[in-house]
Amino acid sequence: MTASSLPETDPVAARRPQYLADIEAGLDRFFEPRRDDCPWCGGTRLSTRLRTVDLLQHKPGRFELAQCDDCRHIFQNPRLSLAGLDFYYRDCYDGLGEKQMAGMFEGNSAGLRDRASLLTRRHSPKRWLDVGTGHGHFCKAAAEVLPDTEFHGLDLSAGVELAQEHGRITRGFRGNFPEMTAELAGNYDVLSMFHYLEHTLDPRAELTAAASVLNPGGYLVIELPDPECKWGRVLGKYWMPWLQPQHLNLMPIANLKAAAAEAGFTVVDEQRAEPHGPIDMVTAFMLWANWTVGGNNVPWRPKPPSLAHRIARMASMVLTVPAMILLFLADRLFAPYGRKHGWSNAYRVLLVRN
Repeated sequence: MTASSLPETDPVAARRPQYLADIEAGLDRFFEPRRDDCPWCGGTRLSTRLRTVDLLQHKPGRFELAQCDDCRHIFQNPRLSLAGLDFYYRDCYDGLGEKQMAGMFEGNSAGLRDRASLLTRRHSPKRWLDVGTGHGHFCKAAAEVLPDTEFHGLDLSAGVELAQEHGRITRGFRGNFPEMTAELAGNYDVLSMFHYLEHTLDPRAELTAAASVLNPGGYLVIELPDPECKWGRVLGKYWMPWLQPQHLNLMPIANLKAAAAEAGFTVVDEQRAEPHGPIDMVTAFMLWANWTVGGNNVPWRPKPPSLAHRIARMASMVLTVPAMILLFLADRLFAPYGRKHGWSNAYRVLLVRN
């Protein structure tokens, strides 16, 4: 039998023993001790904002977002441990989830190009480092309008290596950003962090790292989910930007700007409406439908779903298509009003290094 005729290994079945062993060892080790104070300001007046499960991948566990009544910072409590980060991120952006995530980003080229617009009105970048680049889709899109800019990417995952392999970035760095500042310092006139800080254990440390890499006059552009968005209240746990358990910290824009100033940056500009992606209603319905129907074949369940369950899931998902089309259109029709009245789901800030 030739190598080309060998049967392909089922990637789900191949991963199942490791996942089941991880679960058997207990979920408690995936969480740090619960905090009684706010990691942002140290305040002790905390309230529960949200309790939910993993609505995206359906991995086991329950998650809570707490809100500080003093500074309004929202954070996961108890927070994922390093073992938890490994377990819940595995096969989300890479591995089994790679094609799904790639398709989502590749279908939003216009939105990705728009992320650069806040900067390009003021500065023509020479070398740009995208921190938390994932598979490099932003860099690929931005290069279409900035052909003279050299884009590099940094990420913890193997996606950054794929990004370099596919030519989306000129150079890729894999590792923890705050631990790599000596290697990166002085090489860039622009850094970006697009939907990155909410995934980090210590956003303030990331801002300090950015300040140490950039020379005075260098720019930092940040985009984040806006926890003050009204959709977060209306849609509850089905609001996609809560994204548990991946999102560890969600910062109101005032908190981010104050922390950036402490790190040595000055705010040049900000956008509260333009970064909005009109997807709130349709993604909420998709999360609800995906959770309600269930039955997908995943390695963190002991065995694949039955044939009857798979057929029922397929039929149910087909039946949801008309509703998704209507909600897709509703999101876009509502967007012009929503951007002006507090329904924008993201904000963007441009900062300059002092």
